[in-house]
Amino acid sequence: MLSGRRLDLLDPTPVDIEIEDIAHGLSFVARWNGQTKGDWPYSVAEHSLLVEKIFSRNSPAPSPKWRLAALLHDAPEYVIGDMISPVKAAIGPGYGKLDEKLSAAIHLRFGLPGLLPKSIKAQIKAADRISAWMEAVSIAGFSETEANRLFGRLDAALVDGLAIELRPASVVRADFIRRHQELLIDIGP
Repeated sequence: MLSGRRLDLLDPTPVDIEIEDIAHGLSFVARWNGQTKGDWPYSVAEHSLLVEKIFSRNSPAPSPKWRLAALLHDAPEYVIGDMISPVKAAIGPGYGKLDEKLSAAIHLRFGLPGLLPKSIKAQIKAADRISAWMEAVSIAGFSETEANRLFGRLDAALVDGLAIELRPASVVRADFIRRHQELLIDIGP
């Protein structure tokens, strides 16, 4: 990693994980395999910032701890990339196991449980689907009908005032780190 840490992908440990590495990697990983409109790729870091906002708005009394979990929901992709669902399915259960190991190490590094409660994971997944719908229609060339079929019908009130942003990696990276730090302060010791 750029921080100098050496991360064993098959046996990741929390001590080998730094937020700067996560933010750097995610700010360069393009969602939708880069097949989006705009002058900048839509990064996983930008997507993660949006998912955290959606989660925070739509979850009942979201604690800073669970907002942090929402921000980090795709954090393993800083080293394994963002693969579209059909590719994940073709790779099989090995991909899921690798993702789970990395997620657990990342969560433990930042004071979260290695395995999130099912209700929190479901709320984050719901926010992730809303973000995917917005991305599909805004920048990936999907019609609303297609997005409704793949991600579920979007209630516009859930995303009022939110928009897809395409920004340089350096800006997104800095915002991701800043948001991470704010949430850690909110969580406290």
